[in-house]
Amino acid sequence: MLFNSLEFGIFFIVVYALYLGASHRLQNKILLIAGYIFYGWWDWRFLGLLWLSTIVDFYCALQMDKSSEVRTRKRYLWLSIGFNLVLLGFFKYFNFFASSFERLAESFGWQVDPVTLHIILPVGISFYTFQSMSYVLDVYRRQVKATGRFWDYAVFISFFPQLMAGPIERAAHMLPQVINPRKISRAQFQEGGYLIFWGLFQKIFVADNLAPIVDQLFTPGTAYHGPLVLLGAYAFAFQVYCDFAGYSNMARGLSKCMGFDLMVNFNLPYFAVNPSDFWKRWHISLSTWLRDYLYIPLGGNRKGPLRTYLNLMLTMTIGGLWHGASWHFVAWGAYHGMLLILHRLLQPVLSRLVFPEKSLKARLWFLARVIAVFHLVCIGWIFFRASSLTQAFGMLIALTAFDPAAFTGMMPLMLQFVYLVFFLLLFQIWQFRTNDLTFILKWRPQAKFAAALTAFYLYLYMEILVNSVNRGGPREFIYFQF
Repeated sequence: MLFNSLEFGIFFIVVYALYLGASHRLQNKILLIAGYIFYGWWDWRFLGLLWLSTIVDFYCALQMDKSSEVRTRKRYLWLSIGFNLVLLGFFKYFNFFASSFERLAESFGWQVDPVTLHIILPVGISFYTFQSMSYVLDVYRRQVKATGRFWDYAVFISFFPQLMAGPIERAAHMLPQVINPRKISRAQFQEGGYLIFWGLFQKIFVADNLAPIVDQLFTPGTAYHGPLVLLGAYAFAFQVYCDFAGYSNMARGLSKCMGFDLMVNFNLPYFAVNPSDFWKRWHISLSTWLRDYLYIPLGGNRKGPLRTYLNLMLTMTIGGLWHGASWHFVAWGAYHGMLLILHRLLQPVLSRLVFPEKSLKARLWFLARVIAVFHLVCIGWIFFRASSLTQAFGMLIALTAFDPAAFTGMMPLMLQFVYLVFFLLLFQIWQFRTNDLTFILKWRPQAKFAAALTAFYLYLYMEILVNSVNRGGPREFIYFQF
């Protein structure tokens, strides 16, 4: 059941009608049932994994909260972490490690017969296991008190707007909103409606219409040249951003309409001025999770430069593996770890290039940094989107071969790309200049209506008149596979 489908629209209208007329306790029961229906719609067999994860982590957190003995608390902590990692490792990584071991053994001349299983990856497992693990870790650290209300905790884990692809919420922020009565203000409802509408535009108009371009340019066996690779990287950069940010915005919008406030997961990432700034703006719920539960426990930057660089590389490489059981995802994570390390090494030099804030030099320096970081990120997206490391390196090598004549044949694709991202960029430039992601809500009603009408026309034209002929139904979100 996709946010961008008619069936979800009907589902949400029914749930919302029941929700608005219910008491707080009944609202939570409605949310719990809705969450399980929503998740079970994909494959009811995986509901057992969701229930099991919920029960184990609730019990372990409760036992840790009751005990004052360090040994007992650690026992339940490792029981929870071990269970979640085994669950995630088996369903997501078993075949990956088995096939990797087979190839490694063959390189030494050994013959092995690894056990491989036809394992289906449960949708959203990476997201709800990380959310559940963060709760247990926070209880262990005494940063959050364990709740004794099992059904409220179950709502926290199975909250359907963010169950499949986040944001990965923290218990300190989300659980009180589940436990305490909620009120839906007019401003909250309006912001929710805006976020849903904007998310749909990002997903349906931009991401879904860039997808055929990306699929064509990343097809294995394509004869690559520099301009083609560059266009493919640009197209995927905006596709993956609008696909995932669109989901996050819709999740936040649906939640606001029900009185919940989810964290901002994307904050204009392509306006980042350095690699560290990018990860403060991109998939914020995951980057902060990796920082708080992996990078800092490893030692962070507290044990000298060399240890800091190692911690950065480990954290980002594991973050890459979290995205998918393939070596090109590992390479993508390691690449970003390398960028973060290089930025730290160059920081003393870069910090000297400071200009007066309102000077032309300062603006040009800012623009140069934004363009440079965007292109560095695009190189990483080639690793992310490629079907293998071989394809990724082949495309990177092709970047060095620029044939001016190639631009002529690419003109239709280039014009389509510009058309699809033009309105998005205009909107985001204004968001950046005003430092306000919801600036449009402050406009006069006539201006808001004109903006909505423009967006609706673009959606209607591309979805009804163009794409309905070329594809049968809405596209899934990219991050559902993670």
